Amino acid sequence: MAGRIEEKEEFKNLLKQEVVLNNLILTGLRGVGKTVLLDSFKSIAQESGWMWAGTDCSESASINEDTIALRLLTDIALITSNIIIHTEEIQEIGFTKDTYQEKTYLNFSFLRQYYNAVPGLSIDKLKAVSMLVWNSIKCIDGVEGIVFAYDEAQTLSDHADDRQYPLSILLDLFQYLQRNGVKFVLVLTGLPTLLTKLVETRTYSERLFHVLTLRQLNNQESRDAILKPIADARCKTKFNAESVEIIIQQSGGYPYFIQFICREVYDVFEQKAAKKQKLSVPIDAIIQKLDNDFFAGRWSRATEREQQILIVLAEANKTTFTIQDALDLSNKSRFKKFSRSQIGQLFNSLIDRGLVYKDKRGSYSFAVPLLNQYIVRTQNAQSY
Repeated sequence: MAGRIEEKEEFKNLLKQEVVLNNLILTGLRGVGKTVLLDSFKSIAQESGWMWAGTDCSESASINEDTIALRLLTDIALITSNIIIHTEEIQEIGFTKDTYQEKTYLNFSFLRQYYNAVPGLSIDKLKAVSMLVWNSIKCIDGVEGIVFAYDEAQTLSDHADDRQYPLSILLDLFQYLQRNGVKFVLVLTGLPTLLTKLVETRTYSERLFHVLTLRQLNNQESRDAILKPIADARCKTKFNAESVEIIIQQSGGYPYFIQFICREVYDVFEQKAAKKQKLSVPIDAIIQKLDNDFFAGRWSRATEREQQILIVLAEANKTTFTIQDALDLSNKSRFKKFSRSQIGQLFNSLIDRGLVYKDKRGSYSFAVPLLNQYIVRTQNAQSY
C-alpha cells in the first residue's frame, strides 16, 4: 500500500498505550483508501499481540440497543470461542470410577447466556460481559487486548423517537471499560460527518478519539501505487511514463480510482501486447466505465432539484461552499430559483444521501471525490 506511513505509525503508537485513553477515527471521502488502510491495521495489531474484532457496519446494527449488543457479542465470540474459562471433572454415571472433563468455552452461546442472565439495562449487560471477557484474556501470554474495528461507522445512530440509543451505548461502554483499565480499543472509519455525529451523541467523544483524516495521495505516492504492484519481474506488462502521468491526472490521487484505472489499463495493455499493437491508454472509454460503475448510481439517488443545485455548484467549480454561495450562484443559473431555506433543506437531504457533508466551520463539500467533474461531464454530454 503506497503512502500512509504516518497513519500506520499513529496506529502503532495507539497500541502502545499502557492505559487506553485514546481511540481512533479514520475518516475521509469515499475512494480515499480508508478500508484498505483499516485492513492493514489488522495485521499490525495482530503482530503486536492484539486480538482483532469487527466488521462493516450496517444500519441494521444500530436499529436498537439489542442489535448493537448482538453485534458486539458476535464479534467477541469469533475471536474467543476457543478460550476455555472453566473445566469441571464429571463422574461417569454408573458403578465406574471414570471421570471426564466438561469444558466451558467463551463462545457465542455462553456469552449470550451470560448477557441474558445479567440484571439491568443493555449497557449494564454489555459492561458485565466485557469485563468477563477481559478477565478471561488478560492473563493469556502474548495477548495485549482487543481492537474493535468498524468500517462505515457513519451509519450508526441513536433513535430518540423510539427511545433506542445504540450509538450512545457503544460510546458509553468503551468509556466505562477504559476507565476501568480494560485494554479494548475502538477504531471507527467513516465519512467526514462521523466525528460530528459522535460529538452530537456524546459530547465527550472529542476527547475519546484521535482523528486521522485521509487525503488523496500526492504525485509520488500515486506513482508508487501505480508502479509497485507491477514491479515484480514475473509481471510482463509495464506502464510507460506517459501512461503513469495520465493515470495520476485522471485519478486525482484517490486510491480507489488509481486501482480502477490501473486495472482497466493493464487489461488493455495485455491484449494489445499480445497483438503487438501500440500501447496507449483509452482514457475516454475508461472514464466512461468509471462513470457508469461508480458515479451514476450515486448521482441517481438525488432528486431533480437536488441535482440542479449540485449542477450549479459543479459548473462554478465549487468543491467547498456555503448556503450563501449556492444562493448567489443559483440566482444566475438556468434553473428555477431556490430560496435560502430550500437550499438548507436540500443540503440536509444530500447529506443523508451521502453526496454532501458539512464540516465544523459550517461549510459544505462534495462527499464523493471527483463528483463535481462527473457532473460537468454529464452536463456537457447532454448539451451536444
